[in-house]
Amino acid sequence: MKKVVSFILIMILSLSIVGCTVAPAQGETVNVITDAASEANSESSTEGNTQSNSESNTEAGSSISLTAVEGSKLNVSELFTERDLEQNVDLNDAIKLNVTSNGSVDITEEGVYLISGEATDAMIVVAAPEDAKVQLVLDGVTITNQSTPAIYIKSGDKVFITTTANNSTLTVNGAFTADGDTNTDAVVFSKSDLVLNGTGILTINSATDNAITSKDDLKITGGTYVITAEGHGLEANDGIYIYEGTFTIKAQSDAIHSENDEDQSVGAIYIRNGKFDITAGDDAVRATTVLQIDGGVINIQSSTEGLEATYIQINGGELTLYSADDGINATNKSAEEVMIQVNGGTIDVTMGAGDTDGFDSNGSIEINEGIISVSGQSAFDADGTATLNGGTVTVNGTEITEITLQQMGPGGMGKKRP
Repeated sequence: MKKVVSFILIMILSLSIVGCTVAPAQGETVNVITDAASEANSESSTEGNTQSNSESNTEAGSSISLTAVEGSKLNVSELFTERDLEQNVDLNDAIKLNVTSNGSVDITEEGVYLISGEATDAMIVVAAPEDAKVQLVLDGVTITNQSTPAIYIKSGDKVFITTTANNSTLTVNGAFTADGDTNTDAVVFSKSDLVLNGTGILTINSATDNAITSKDDLKITGGTYVITAEGHGLEANDGIYIYEGTFTIKAQSDAIHSENDEDQSVGAIYIRNGKFDITAGDDAVRATTVLQIDGGVINIQSSTEGLEATYIQINGGELTLYSADDGINATNKSAEEVMIQVNGGTIDVTMGAGDTDGFDSNGSIEINEGIISVSGQSAFDADGTATLNGGTVTVNGTEITEITLQQMGPGGMGKKRP
């Protein structure tokens, strides 16, 4: 009888263990790590240390909900996914490849690819299905070409270029050769959405044209970039969105440029954080629609015009601009309202001699907060109204309490700050 009772008790206990799950103790963390293939399918990863405490991770594969500043012109809430912001990659199932001279590394399927090696006249070519997500992890790659991109993305839903501690250098020394009807005019040329991230340094040299071009969106969420270009430094058709990174850009044309010749409703630029040292032969930062700066340290050492867009909104950051012409210029490039709006940040603008303006708007100027210093012949010029509602504004060393326009526009003199 005792044996029967014991057997029944054992069976009951076994069924209880099989039928339940063990929850982690209070304060204990459970980490779930997916393999590289499932990461590629779901864009699942954690953000690491780059995310501020005010921004929350959501479920795997979804967008990160960014905290927008009050009155934000752009809808920034879902600009970046968790995978966009992941700077380290699980390489357990990565496919290892090496670049070779006078050859190409051809990638036709979704996945994570760890690429190394040094080569001349070589290309990394991505021609993946339209729904594929491809991650190129550059682990000490050096490519020097004469006429073709070092990385050419022909197709795919989204392509990540991720750097490691083994730094990489991509160079094109000669004039680019077109690929049929496609003018491949950049060292990194993408027809798909492109994301740059990682922990290393990527050096890009373009002797005749652009450094990085995306015909869709270009997002940068981490890494260090040293760019020298005869054309544009960073270029995208639909939008450039920067979450974080360190940038040294020397461009003979625009340093950061977003424009779609066929659609004036796109072409925004968003900067959330990062450190920028820019020398530009033309504009330092040029957007078609909206240029929104929420933070970062931006040092424009030389440019024709510093910041240019239809609507320019500065909500934070430390900006130091030197321009031969206008420092901050709002001009009619799209259907957006023509406006320069400052809601915060520290802005120091110095202009060259001649008919130049620190703040020049073909529409209106509105300063609500911030610490602004302007040095030059003309501090403000607007065709519409110019209002100083708050903040501290100094012109050639003297603090002002109202904006005096260089030229009378339809809005007349600026309103006195209350």
